[in-house]
Amino acid sequence: KIVPQMLDYSNENLIILSYTTPIFKPKTRAIKKIGPHNQEVISVIIGSLLGNSCVEKYGEGTRINFQQEESNMEYLMWFHKFFSERGYCSNIKPKFEKRIGKNGKIRYFYRIKTFTFTSLEWIREMFYKNGIKIVPLNIDEYLTPLALANWIQAEGSVFSAGLKISTNSFTIQEIEFLCKILNEKYQLTTKPHSSGVPNQNIIYFPKNSLNNLSKLVKPYVVPSMRYKLNSY
Repeated sequence: KIVPQMLDYSNENLIILSYTTPIFKPKTRAIKKIGPHNQEVISVIIGSLLGNSCVEKYGEGTRINFQQEESNMEYLMWFHKFFSERGYCSNIKPKFEKRIGKNGKIRYFYRIKTFTFTSLEWIREMFYKNGIKIVPLNIDEYLTPLALANWIQAEGSVFSAGLKISTNSFTIQEIEFLCKILNEKYQLTTKPHSSGVPNQNIIYFPKNSLNNLSKLVKPYVVPSMRYKLNSY
């Protein structure tokens, strides 16, 4: 029997759902992993895919590839616990990997890959067109407060008196579409803003939007990431 319960994380009011029994078993073939997937799982996946996570076609199905730099370790470990408890990935904690960044600087990061599911194929089809990640036209159906919280934790940062979400890989039309959804669905004031790189833009939340944003997402944000809400 699956028993959802609220956990007190790091003595803060962080909402996560814990399960006493994994939904999926590690050695089950992808073709037999047919779901259903609950809303919390889909929300975390969608939020991470609006960031730098990607969906990979692998073997008989699809898997989610998620990575964060070492400075975001608490969030990544929350992410790992969230999926491993539900049987979506190995319970072995992710290990350090390294890559060469700009100017030859070595950057360390953690990577998590879910198991492969045929029942996640629709997400890959929704987010990719001709191999390029896009903003799905029906993203408003999946942009829950939990999804938004994960998007901010993955790609958000303090910017001036407000907050920005890095959306550099999306077109200006896609960014304007996301801003429109955030305004219509949650009454959040946002606008595209140049990232400083030609043809690359971010989403900017001005100071007067942060109080409403914080009320919406803070229950889902790990303590070490709450600074991104600029003290709200």
